[in-house]
Amino acid sequence: MTDRAPPRSTARPADLLLRSTRVVTPERTRPASVAVRDGRIARVLPYDAPVPAGVRCEDLGDDVLLPGLVDTHVHINDPGRAHWEGFWTATRAAAAGGVTALVDMPLNSLPPTTGTAALRVKREAARTRIHVDVGFWGGALPGNRDELRALHDAGVFGFKCFLSPSGVDEFPALDEEQLARSLAVVAGFGGLLIVHAEDPRELADAPARGGAAYADFLASRPRAAENGAVALLIAEARRLHARVHVLHLSSSDALGPLAAARRAGVRITAETCPHYLTLTAEEVPDGATEFKCCPPIREAANQDALWRALADGTVDCVVSDHSPSPAELKTADFATAWGGISSLQLGLPAIWTAARARGHTLDDLARWMAGAPARLAGLGRKGVIAAGRDADFAVLDPDATLTVDASALQHRHPVTAYAGRTLHGVVRSTWLRGQRIYADGEFTGPRGRLLSRS
Repeated sequence: MTDRAPPRSTARPADLLLRSTRVVTPERTRPASVAVRDGRIARVLPYDAPVPAGVRCEDLGDDVLLPGLVDTHVHINDPGRAHWEGFWTATRAAAAGGVTALVDMPLNSLPPTTGTAALRVKREAARTRIHVDVGFWGGALPGNRDELRALHDAGVFGFKCFLSPSGVDEFPALDEEQLARSLAVVAGFGGLLIVHAEDPRELADAPARGGAAYADFLASRPRAAENGAVALLIAEARRLHARVHVLHLSSSDALGPLAAARRAGVRITAETCPHYLTLTAEEVPDGATEFKCCPPIREAANQDALWRALADGTVDCVVSDHSPSPAELKTADFATAWGGISSLQLGLPAIWTAARARGHTLDDLARWMAGAPARLAGLGRKGVIAAGRDADFAVLDPDATLTVDASALQHRHPVTAYAGRTLHGVVRSTWLRGQRIYADGEFTGPRGRLLSRS
């Protein structure tokens, strides 16, 4: 008797065949059949490939087979502030939105993920309650440089820090000296630092008036704050030859320096978010703090420049920055309301609606929202439809529309800046490692796994 697997030639070639006239592969969108075996993509075959005996075939017709989206910027807040958002609700929202893997930010949970003990607490809170695969960022604080290598070895994907106040006392910002020291530690073991980039001096010098007027809030978070912080990160990344990633970029003025730095070999990348690409300052009603985020939603001309930067590769990826809170924290005063936009379920249709209007394709969508975020985090088995990758898919009807009803969304609180908007692109089903986890509003039990950096 032997416990060895049978020779490959005698093994079943697939457990499942997914067939569509539009499969988004790394090369192009084309008719194809995707063979799945043991939760991974075995082969991408011609559309009319014969179905082997005993293999189930799911014919998706003209619905688009996309790689499952990867969202590397999600605030789940569990444990400690799970009444804001928890693993169960957040990952259901992800599944309903075609997201099959996400990486959770180290705040606003209690404790924050700034040491290995806190990472264990976070993993235990998630382990049995996740509908999609979940990994974790660590946090870089003024006093935890000695914890960073241990967190790296324990499997976090990198380290989040703030250069300006985070909004919660337990996650203080780094000053310039602390940033340099933490980045040197992270660079020493080849890690990644991801940064909320706003210069606190520029914020302190900006006009600060409370109230309901969005124009006043926008003036309180000027582009200069982002521009100065990005310049500092470029300089430090160059000096230390370190990997740095700029989170939720909203200022188009920072794009030129970022592009020049990358051409010069500086290891710096950047993301932006659906709200910066689909919402504009001109349309935000006074008192509508469901639109509040930091950095803020800026003007239409600024948005146009972000789209150009996404198209030319200066901006690498689009991720949600899903940052929910109870409705009562979204007061009508922009100065005191909690800042964050809940969009985990809506990122795909929101971006597709705007992208198609600007002449972009489903290939672009998959690159920005699946392939590039997977590369950022080092998720080598995620993000593209290719042999050897996890069989994670989003099935999209790109021409169908939905009108956003906040009360019908899966995240914990019915607050979203997209309420009432009509969007193109309906997620028909979501598949995780070859298993359908969501279809037409119905979910299976939680099948997600915890992810670690490898």
